[in-house]
Amino acid sequence: MPSKPMTPVGRTEVIPFSSFTMQDTEFLRAETGTPAMIAGVLRVPATGQGRVPLVILLHGSGGPIAYVDAWALRLHQWGWATFLVDSFSGRGLQSVRDQQGELGRLVGVLDAYRALETLSTHPLVDPERIVLMGFSRGGQAALYAAMRRFQKRHLGQQFKFAGHIAFYPNCCFHYLEDEDLADAPVLIHHGEADDFNPIAASRAYVQRLQAHGHRVDLVAHAGAHHVFDWQGFTPPVQAPEAQSLRACSVMETAPGQLKFQRSGRPFSYADPEVVKGTTAAYHPVAAAAAFDHVARWLQAFSLLNA
Repeated sequence: MPSKPMTPVGRTEVIPFSSFTMQDTEFLRAETGTPAMIAGVLRVPATGQGRVPLVILLHGSGGPIAYVDAWALRLHQWGWATFLVDSFSGRGLQSVRDQQGELGRLVGVLDAYRALETLSTHPLVDPERIVLMGFSRGGQAALYAAMRRFQKRHLGQQFKFAGHIAFYPNCCFHYLEDEDLADAPVLIHHGEADDFNPIAASRAYVQRLQAHGHRVDLVAHAGAHHVFDWQGFTPPVQAPEAQSLRACSVMETAPGQLKFQRSGRPFSYADPEVVKGTTAAYHPVAAAAAFDHVARWLQAFSLLNA
């Protein structure tokens, strides 16, 4: 898609909103966790065209670092407002990359829902054109936030996402009713060389979703590692202590009960099936292809202003 001239940010707001802190078992049982006040940064382009479409951005286990902000700037060029959710600072965290159990993964889904409810009433945002986009841990949240089961239990009925975009998500979890998604298109971008969240799990989940008639597309990038879309990881960066579930398949056998599929043991990050050591690496060809495809995907669903 041809690049557009830089669209200036017309307004920036830091917006606090309430959520909860909980473990995944509590989320899956629709329990109430500990109240948490978190925040996000809203940036609205100066288009002068009234209410604008919005992308809610969810960061990964390293926190809201520069590559997510780079996406916000890119989206502004396409005429989008962005709301970058910070799921960590309000909870006293900076990163959970090396200790993933410090925060439930599905808290990201809850934060996305609360952000949607908050931004849907903003006078500069078009509530019918709000897309959820996430990366790694945030990509998992952006993907599974489309589940009807989760929306029924944690999201007001009057709110909905227009679409879901997940970059290199973790798809090793098999939740009850995870093949029943809301009626919104889903897009996944994943590197075939990813050793943090391997693409095989994403492929398997997408096949299941497509078999149930859902509008889900997976774009695979040959030779691309985790966070292939950010040039800050040039040269590649090794994280020897980062926890990865690449060797795991985790099943929800009853509401809130998570077990490793192979061993039958209760899921825990202290289990020997959880391994350490990951790679993040910029891949310029894959990055350029992903930028172009996301722009075209958004436009194809009539979410961009003409």
